Amino acid sequence: MTRLHQALALTLAVAGCWVAAPAKPAAAKDAPAEGVTVETGAEQATVKETPAQRDARMAWWREAKFGLFLHWGVYAVPAGKYGDNTSYGEWIMHSAKIPVAKYKEFAAQFNPVKYDPALWAQIAKDAGMRYIVITSKHHDGFALFPSAASKWNVADATPYKKDLLGPLVSAAHGAGLKIGFYYSQAQDWNNPGGAKARFNEGEGWDEAHKGSFDAYLTQVAVPQVQELLTRYPLDILWWDTPTWMNAARTAPFARLLALRPGLITNNRLGGSFGGDTATPEQFVPVTGIKGDWETCMTLNGHWGYNACDTDWKSSADLIHKLADICAKGGNFLLNIGPTAEGEFPPACVERLRDMGRWLRVNGDAIYGTSAGPFVQLSWGTATRKGSKLYLHVFDWPADGKLKVPLQNNAKSAALLVAPEKPLAVTREGQRLVIAVPAAAPDAVDSVVVLELEGEPVTLPLPTVGAKATASAALKGNEAANALDGTAGKRWRAPTDMKSAWLELDLGQPTAIAGFGLDEPDVWPRLHQQYTLEAADGTAWRKVAAGKTDGHGIKKNIAPVTAQKFRLTMTCDKGSPGVAELQFYRPE
Repeated sequence: MTRLHQALALTLAVAGCWVAAPAKPAAAKDAPAEGVTVETGAEQATVKETPAQRDARMAWWREAKFGLFLHWGVYAVPAGKYGDNTSYGEWIMHSAKIPVAKYKEFAAQFNPVKYDPALWAQIAKDAGMRYIVITSKHHDGFALFPSAASKWNVADATPYKKDLLGPLVSAAHGAGLKIGFYYSQAQDWNNPGGAKARFNEGEGWDEAHKGSFDAYLTQVAVPQVQELLTRYPLDILWWDTPTWMNAARTAPFARLLALRPGLITNNRLGGSFGGDTATPEQFVPVTGIKGDWETCMTLNGHWGYNACDTDWKSSADLIHKLADICAKGGNFLLNIGPTAEGEFPPACVERLRDMGRWLRVNGDAIYGTSAGPFVQLSWGTATRKGSKLYLHVFDWPADGKLKVPLQNNAKSAALLVAPEKPLAVTREGQRLVIAVPAAAPDAVDSVVVLELEGEPVTLPLPTVGAKATASAALKGNEAANALDGTAGKRWRAPTDMKSAWLELDLGQPTAIAGFGLDEPDVWPRLHQQYTLEAADGTAWRKVAAGKTDGHGIKKNIAPVTAQKFRLTMTCDKGSPGVAELQFYRPE
């Protein structure tokens, strides 16, 4: 036993866990030494910390705001196509029910000779990203690092035969970036016994990958996590999908975290492990999330490389999403699926360059900011640093008047790009009005810096204190849950209903210029039709209608004044429901 192993044994013994340290594979010489409801609330590891210690540990992550997610593996070889279907991504093995032996043939073609970790790190840095998270092992069980726990890894199963993670860790840290690994601790569709989503424990579509889940955890997953934590100087460990996990199965992983003090983890390990960060996937929560959270999102419709998917989000949309996430107090983890040869798709690089150009000018309005005081602004959003608000104006006012619904007086206002030129600020009733130039400085997001006297004071939402009733409600999912201030509880209609309504009485006639709602966090996503009506005497007048994306909707409407409103939700995939509903006043 080496001194390293002796130290490791002592650390794990103190932590209450022992897993034999695997021998370092010879091929490791290059090393530097999808939408589920998850449980939260447990201690991160055996070492407790004070709030001040936690704040210190989380400080860099909270300042960073923007990171690069990388989903990479042998699924990049079929590039989304299997048979006549071209719609697959990193779930191709599960979705197409590919046998283990057939899927493993892809590894012979996984030879990323164009992989340039220094270039990847530089692209991320130039985009204004401050950290990287890469899939060390996704649900197909393939490890991008040499592993003594399973031969299904890049060194033993591919012609590349070298570690992919170590060089990226070195390149990221060399570029001043933090780095973390995604690790699929439960799902593993190749190693025998690994979990398979939507299958009962022990089941699968191929006899070759059936087996004991507990044996898989003990023999593959826990040892591989130990390899990652002892071999690489990580900053983040990003778990995913706690299928078949419980508190007892989670405990060995949680105890291993003592090996890497300062590590930041997310909330997807399972059992009662809360981790440090919440992880809304593919959406920006309309009402935000309390605490530390991070939206992870794809640039197109897939996490892994899909050669046929060219439905790329625009650069403007991505910049708006970044600003909106930061305005709600979150981070943005934006994903790229590299090709099997090790390259980023050109469309991804183009969009990251656009974001980087914007951030080089406007980064003060993103990095190190906290949530702004506004739930909704019709023209954009706002981030905050102390007494300064950074007003992100997506829709520049044609009349030269930027209306800000604040009770405070202003000390000063100026464009972020022209701090030496003050903008006039006046008060009109319940709002401040900033006189802005006729032309927007930036066509996508122009930033106005507003410095206030005292803490920001805004009017409460019209829905605060409103009375909610419903046409029907599932027990424990009453109408009032939709107005409790969080998306943690919800109103949901009984399971045999496809359409139901939620009625709000605001107490007095109130002008409404927009609304937002979060949907129940369930799978499959509900994708509901909605109709919002306002009471007009004894009749109801429609003021908005459309379809949600399965996560929620936020919409400006022509201002309407009424005391009662009715929201009708219709759903084909389950009973309709709303996690949180908000109404917004005109500015």
